[in-house]
Amino acid sequence: MISSSARTQLGRNPRERGDVVVVVGATATGKSAVGLEIAARLGGEIVSADSRAFYRGMDILTDKPSRADRERVPHHLLDICSFDDSYDAMRFRQDADQAIRSILRRNRIPIVVGGGTLYIAAIVEGLFSGPSADPALRSELSGQSAERLHAMLRRADPVSAQRIHPNDRLRLVRALEVHRKTGTAISRLQTHAVPLDYTFHGFALHRDRSDHRQAIAMRVDKMLSSGLTDEVKALEDAGLRPTMQAFRTIGVPETLAFLAGEIDGTALRERLANRTWSLARRQTAWFRRLRGFQRIEIGPRGAGEAAQEILDRLSGRGLPSTVNR
Repeated sequence: MISSSARTQLGRNPRERGDVVVVVGATATGKSAVGLEIAARLGGEIVSADSRAFYRGMDILTDKPSRADRERVPHHLLDICSFDDSYDAMRFRQDADQAIRSILRRNRIPIVVGGGTLYIAAIVEGLFSGPSADPALRSELSGQSAERLHAMLRRADPVSAQRIHPNDRLRLVRALEVHRKTGTAISRLQTHAVPLDYTFHGFALHRDRSDHRQAIAMRVDKMLSSGLTDEVKALEDAGLRPTMQAFRTIGVPETLAFLAGEIDGTALRERLANRTWSLARRQTAWFRRLRGFQRIEIGPRGAGEAAQEILDRLSGRGLPSTVNR
């Protein structure tokens, strides 16, 4: 456990220092468990930055913390939206800012935990003042293949085309939308973005390829054995439709295809594992470029050991992982 002197240093006048610990990682790196251990040992509260955990009714799909975990450590920004709502990075930035300020007012340490790259970027890098979403334009662009979208972006904004993964349709569409509506590259507009005004101490969890793929396979098996098909069926019965943001969650279209008899159980498992691995690769590439975040190797060790390494680094290096201010 972190020493009392280090706890005092990190926790001294938190409202004045604005210390925020940030733990990020691709899906199935164990970031939720690591964040929970840090929060429990440090006396903190967790602000979730997972891209779908704010939706109610998607507990299995998003592997939300259990009720026992939430009782052990306070969690923020879970279950704050209906599945038929939309939630963007700007709204997250505002909600996260409010949650962090509330935690700091209680002289506790906020610990942001998640893998939602858009949402992490919104607080540690900042957002630019861009145009609002254009549903008609987005519909037009969404009808194009990812390869076509990336080719279009290479012509319109080569800098963003290098930064955005060729299969990241969400970011490709947004970058093209901004360029079409403003005539300016999103990469240029992003230079005016500013992070939230806190001192961030960032750590990025990492697993080697084979270990990570095994962890993903175990995650998929857990989802299926925990009642994934029942959860998705309940969402469909409640009105979840392809036009909704929540529908794009990994596990929703695949499970609906299974329920419709289009694929069997083996294909469902394979699709879930493959799509999750593709997401993990994109997330890993994005987190690798985060400035000032220290890499933490997970491997076969437990969450407690990884959490202790982070606490030791905070204690022994004078809070070295500040990424702004």
